[in-house]
Amino acid sequence: MDYSKPLSDFFLAIERDFRINTTHIAIFATLIQFRKNSGSINPIQAYSFEIQKTVKIASPKTYYKCIGELHAYGYLTYVSTENKQKRSTIYFHFK
Repeated sequence: MDYSKPLSDFFLAIERDFRINTTHIAIFATLIQFRKNSGSINPIQAYSFEIQKTVKIASPKTYYKCIGELHAYGYLTYVSTENKQKRSTIYFHFK
């Protein structure tokens, strides 16, 4: 799989989307890398701290706000889990 294509598609999509900031971009890029490292599966399952560590976000509140917005804006589908012992599920909207 060409891993630059989903990121390129994302950048094209956000070009005129004033709602997206650098934190959203960093999270999305990290999720693409996480997906690659997970064997290119869709969806991926991840703990927030796994993504936050790479993105350099110390606050879980910031992470959840941004991933929730990426979900609300239609860039991915985020399915949270109530159980902190289980990973959340993230679906990508590209092939």
